Formats: sequence, structure tokens, C-alpha cells
Amino acid sequence: MMTRCIYLVDDDEGFSASVAMVVKTRLDVEVVSFASGEAFIAKLAMLPSGCLLLDLALPGMNGLDVLREVRLLDGRFETIVLTGFGDISRAVEAMKAGASDFLEKPSSAETLTTAIETAFARIEDRERMERVARASREQIEKLTPRERDVLMGLVEGRANKVIAYQLDISPRTVEIYRAHLMEKLGVRSVAEAVRMAFASGLVPLMPEEKS
Repeated sequence: MMTRCIYLVDDDEGFSASVAMVVKTRLDVEVVSFASGEAFIAKLAMLPSGCLLLDLALPGMNGLDVLREVRLLDGRFETIVLTGFGDISRAVEAMKAGASDFLEKPSSAETLTTAIETAFARIEDRERMERVARASREQIEKLTPRERDVLMGLVEGRANKVIAYQLDISPRTVEIYRAHLMEKLGVRSVAEAVRMAFASGLVPLMPEEKS
């Protein structure tokens, strides 16, 4: 299992040390602290994915600035905002800028660790979906253009005869292409082939189908 990383961005060294001790005691994680938003952003490209614990009231580049920069440059992090100024307007701003949770200082150890576990669950779900999509794209890329045409016909629920008519080929040829594409995709059913087509991005989801 890969090390789970927490990035703590706060200019209060005492608070950072306290939070680091709490999460290390309760969770199997590595904590890396940054005293400023600028220091974190400078290292951003080199950091593994993880949970960002971010103070809003930072000197120089404030927490909202950091959130916006992370959202523009990188989608590998889940951000939990920690602030001593927990008013609704700042919470809304933080969520709009990409925060996944908003906790007021001081938060209880249980509240903090629960929020962190939720953030890591989101990261793991996202990375799992990305692995599935990447593997599906690699399989789809093995198909010839005509095999892709037949696959699209299957995705749209067309019968072999209809696909044959639309592609100006015989139903028997469609059956051959269908057998070849299923072998290349490593699937045993049309349903599996269709799921792979969606997972790969070959067929974009309609807005109402997105989770």
C-alpha cells in the first residue's frame, strides 16, 4: 500500500506541530508541513497525491489563492480548509475554489481525522477510476477503425443487421469484427465491451449520467 500523504500549510508552527502529532497518532500517514502558500506551490509538481490541510489566513499568498492555484495546476489533491474565521461567506468561497471540506480551528481530533479519512477515500476512488479509464483506453486503442465502428453500433444498441446496413458490409462481416473486437478488449459479453467504451471516454457520458 502506498504511503498516504498529508500536506499541512499553516504559518503557525505550534499549531502545525500539534496537528501533525494528532494525525500521525491516529492515522497511518506521512505529514509534510509548509509555512506558506508560496512554499507549497513551489513544490506542488513534485508531490505525490494527498490530502491538503490549508489555513486560509496565510501571509502573502492566502489560502484562497492557494486553492485556486491548485485547482488550475493539479487535480490530485483533496483540500480541507482550516480557519479561525469560520464564517459562512469564507466557507462558500473556499468550496467554490475547490475545497472538499471546511473545518473551524480548533477542531476536535475525531472531526479532523474523519474529514481526512473521507478525503483519502475520495482520492482512492478517483485514482481507481483513472486506472480503469487508462486500462480501457489502452484496450480500445488496439481496435481498427472498422472495429471501432462496430463497437459504436453495439453501444447504440443496434442489431448486427442494422450495423451492417449502415456500414455497407454484410452481417457476417459484422459478426467477424464483433468477435475480433471482443477478443482484443478481453471481454466475454457485449455489456462488458460497452462498459469499457464508456470507461475509456470513447463514448462521453451525458450530463445526467455523471456521478
